Amino acid sequence: MKSIFGSTVLILSASVMSSASYAGDDLSELTGPYLGQTPPGSTPEIFAPGNVNKEDSIDLEGMFGSDMNSFYFVREGEEYAGVVKVGEYKGDDVSYGLAVIEYKNNKWQQSVVAKAVSEPSISPDGNTILLKQAYVERTDTGWSEMKSLGEPFSSISIMRSAISSNGTIYFDTYNPALDIPLRYSRLVNGKYEEPKLLGPQFGIGRYNAHPYIAPDESYIVFDSVRDAGHGSSDLYISYRKADGSWGPVINLGDKINTGFSEKNPSVSPDGKFLFFDRRTKRGNEDVTIYWVDAKFIEELKPKQ
Repeated sequence: MKSIFGSTVLILSASVMSSASYAGDDLSELTGPYLGQTPPGSTPEIFAPGNVNKEDSIDLEGMFGSDMNSFYFVREGEEYAGVVKVGEYKGDDVSYGLAVIEYKNNKWQQSVVAKAVSEPSISPDGNTILLKQAYVERTDTGWSEMKSLGEPFSSISIMRSAISSNGTIYFDTYNPALDIPLRYSRLVNGKYEEPKLLGPQFGIGRYNAHPYIAPDESYIVFDSVRDAGHGSSDLYISYRKADGSWGPVINLGDKINTGFSEKNPSVSPDGKFLFFDRRTKRGNEDVTIYWVDAKFIEELKPKQ
C-alpha cells in the first residue's frame, strides 16, 4: 500500500499486533449495528457498558472505523491472552493499548491493534490510524509496523493528530503551559508544509487539544479550558467559512458539557453520533466513553 506520508519509514518502539483475536470477553450477545446498542438522543449516554467501559478496566478515546463495523478504543491496565500488558508505556504507572471490537464472520470480535499507544484518530478511508507523531496502515494481515509521520511533526510534542480526506493534518501541541493554539499542515506535492495556526480563536484560554476534523474539513471539534466554559475542559466546534477561514468557536452546550472534563471528541463516519470521554477526576482515574446524537452539528452552524 502506498503511504500518503511518503516512503520514509521509522520504526518506533510501540508494538503493533496483527489484530489477532484474544479470549476473555464474551461478545456473543452483541447483535446489530453500533455493537448492538440503542442509539442515544440529545442527552449523552454511556457507550456499550460491560464490553466497552468495563468495570474492571478503564476505557477511553473511542471511535468507529470508516465501515461502521469496527470500534476502536484505548484500554488501560488490562491483561489479554497472549499479551502481558496492552502497553509497555508507563504513564502514571499504568499501561495503554489500542483495542478494536469489529464485526467479522457474522459476529462481533475483540482484538488488540497496538501496544504502548494512546490518543488515536482514524483516517476517513479507515486505512490509517494516527497515533500522535506516528501512524499505522492497514495491511492484508492486520496493521503495519509503527511509522513516523516525519517532519515537521517528529519534533513537535503532539497529544492528538487528525487527518482529513485530502491529507491535511490538524493537531495540538503539548507544553507545560498548555498555551499553543491548534495548528494544521497541508500535504503539498507529497510533502507536509510548515504548520500554520488555524486562527486566534483556537488559542484562547488554557488548553486547546484533541481535535477531530470533519473529512471535508467543514468543521472541527476539540476540547478546551475557557473562562466561559462549564467548569473544566469543554467540547467546542468551529465551522469553516466559504473563504477558507474558520468561524467563531462555539461551546456544545450544557447537555454535553458539564462541570467535569469532556475530552477526545470523535464523530462517527455516518455523521450521526458524537463520541467523547468524560472524566470525573483528574487524569484517567475515572473516565467513561459517552455517545450522543450529533444533530447539534447542523443546529449550531451559523447561518450564511
